[in-house]
Amino acid sequence: MYPSPVTAEQNRTAPAPPSGRPAGAVYADRGSSHFDILLAAMVTVVILSGIGAAKGVSFGDVPGTGFEIITDGGFFLFPLAYVLGDIITELYGPRSARRAILTSFAVSILASLSYQVIIALPPFPDEYGLAKQEALELALGPVWIVVLAGLAGFLAGQTLNSLVVSRMKRRMGERGLIARLFTSSGLGELVDTIIFCAIASVAIGITTFEQYVEYTVLGVLYKVLVQYAMIPVTSAVIRWLKRTDPTYQRRLAEQGTGAA
Repeated sequence: MYPSPVTAEQNRTAPAPPSGRPAGAVYADRGSSHFDILLAAMVTVVILSGIGAAKGVSFGDVPGTGFEIITDGGFFLFPLAYVLGDIITELYGPRSARRAILTSFAVSILASLSYQVIIALPPFPDEYGLAKQEALELALGPVWIVVLAGLAGFLAGQTLNSLVVSRMKRRMGERGLIARLFTSSGLGELVDTIIFCAIASVAIGITTFEQYVEYTVLGVLYKVLVQYAMIPVTSAVIRWLKRTDPTYQRRLAEQGTGAA
């Protein structure tokens, strides 16, 4: 049975590591607390984003600029995957983050294969059944391209995101949470969006290089700004999870007293 969580006041007054010793990184056990909930949320977000991203979205030209706002149907949801990735990396470490990334896309591939099987199954031969078949082919047919784009982009971007968070935490310890979130978010989303848009643009109906540039630029700006806007909430959730996870608090106490 784990010892009682250390209070915030005890954390503030715990002895600092010996002089010259790096603060190091503290992580909770994956089998404790909220990892399963965070993993389930990430898997759900990735699958829903893959379906939504198969739809191209246009809000028309920005008045006076001639700049068309082009995005996809998953734009409003996908940044949450990076928020969840930040939380998992900060609490449970880079290995757990890699497990979450790979699990998300293993399930996403399964979903994409399932869509193709559903499309291939013979429909009812009446007018309604044939209409539904055509609609499924149009809606779910291109999803595998979006999943492929997501695999390439999210794997690269989220891995970079997790690497930055874990490296900075190893160097800074519990300090600098906001700096970690700011730095990792921008780099991860930039790499992800460039790769994703290059592959997925075909699936959503983008036909010109100008549209691709607009789609990519808007995607980078939107995703980074959303993540930056979410940082106060993300950091508050991380701090709450740290306080309520007994294994995290135990390791903080061990580090504070110089224990291995």
